[in-house]
Amino acid sequence: MPPATSARSRKAAAPATRWLDADELAAWRAIAELLAKLPWALECQLERDADLSFIEYHALARLSEDPNHTVRMSELAELTNASLSRLSHLIKRLESRGLVRREPDPADGRFTNAILTDPGYALLVASAPAHVENVRSLVIDEFSAAELRQLRQAAKRLLARIEASKQ
Repeated sequence: MPPATSARSRKAAAPATRWLDADELAAWRAIAELLAKLPWALECQLERDADLSFIEYHALARLSEDPNHTVRMSELAELTNASLSRLSHLIKRLESRGLVRREPDPADGRFTNAILTDPGYALLVASAPAHVENVRSLVIDEFSAAELRQLRQAAKRLLARIEASKQ
């Protein structure tokens, strides 16, 4: 059995920090700036044109993708990367506007379903063209098809690392 070590000696044995070189730092700063500015740009357009936040739009869009426009709250929280508490507040806001409703899951009453209403679907359909145009203008049209495939692959690799780090 190795001898007990003090906090000081354990700290000294920690691996050295791998600082970013100039190119890595420039890449990281560009990504960090993109992470800050792209959501804001998307949010501004949606707020202006549809009176929706980005996450509200995203939740409505995910609901619209289900054939019955119905998704369990816990699943919708996962799909929108929101905590169940945050999603519950968001759905409550959308519910107060008549865009969604909540009902117990008929298959298992312990769960609650979020259901996209007809007015919610109509708002989504009306706001989608401007949102898609904004996404195209800000991101998609800047890349060739091959670059988009590379971007998608790189994003999936990063997302996999993030998911693995949660465990």
